[in-house]
Amino acid sequence: MQKDSSGAPAQTARRQLLSTTAGLAAAAISLPAAAASASPQSTPNRSKTMHTLTLKDGAQLFYKDWGKGRPVVFSHGWPLTSDAWEDQMMFLGQHGFRVIAHDRRGHGRSSQTWDGNDMDTYADDLAALIDALDLKNAVLVGHSTGGGEVARYIGRHGTARVGKAVLVGAVPPTMMKSAAYPDALPKEVFDGIRAAVAADRSQFFKDLTEPFFGANRPGAKVSQGMKDAFWLMGMQGSLKAEFDCIRQFSETDFTEDLRRMTIPTLFIHGDDDQVVPLANSAVLAVKLVKNGTLKIYPGGGHGLAATAKQQLNEDLLAFARD
Repeated sequence: MQKDSSGAPAQTARRQLLSTTAGLAAAAISLPAAAASASPQSTPNRSKTMHTLTLKDGAQLFYKDWGKGRPVVFSHGWPLTSDAWEDQMMFLGQHGFRVIAHDRRGHGRSSQTWDGNDMDTYADDLAALIDALDLKNAVLVGHSTGGGEVARYIGRHGTARVGKAVLVGAVPPTMMKSAAYPDALPKEVFDGIRAAVAADRSQFFKDLTEPFFGANRPGAKVSQGMKDAFWLMGMQGSLKAEFDCIRQFSETDFTEDLRRMTIPTLFIHGDDDQVVPLANSAVLAVKLVKNGTLKIYPGGGHGLAATAKQQLNEDLLAFARD
């Protein structure tokens, strides 16, 4: 039998290593909870160990706040959490930016409210966070539903605190077919999503990872871990909130919000996006903003923050620095 340098069997050494690692992991997991109970809050609504903001209806909004410098604020897609942005947050944080991302109400670690799962409230929650942190000249970045949230924020609250915006694979101007947008998707598509989520959202989220990341395309390199992370984030949210959100990302018309976006706005979209088709979204949306630019990722799918993270990171950095 193979032995390690101390003469003990390699199998025994591996067991000891795993045991030690497990103990360290358990200790590390227990530290934040202990620290949270011991640390005073710096303000009534903000903890030094776990950032939460109390909203006007009493809901708690979880958020991450890393680094220093010009603030970049991220809004995640459905049914995910702020964790979906961690690659971009770490990269920009390492390049001199303050990076902030929240879990939308009903998603992740934020309160699972019964009411308020609508686009206006999402935008107002984002405004409450930006105001509470007293952010100035911020860069807002939204993916998919989060892109709608960013557009609605500007439509409702203006650009006094915002210098730029980036919409990645975003739903504006609207996803659902209407008289104004006859080539968009029919309501029956979203009725089907509602039915599938209500019947078995766990399996639906697993199935959704295929088109979301483009894993169903020949030659796609999408890890099981990437799919598992998507599923886990989705299952952290409230069924009620995620069900309600389907109507918000599909039926909301952001046309007027886009017309109010006078700041430099970058649209990033994959030309093989199977969730939010390019022709019905960014191609139309960029024409509605006064200072917009569209960058298309050839072969890119919907989950660009994971599948094209290096390119997206560099594009976000260049735009935020410019």
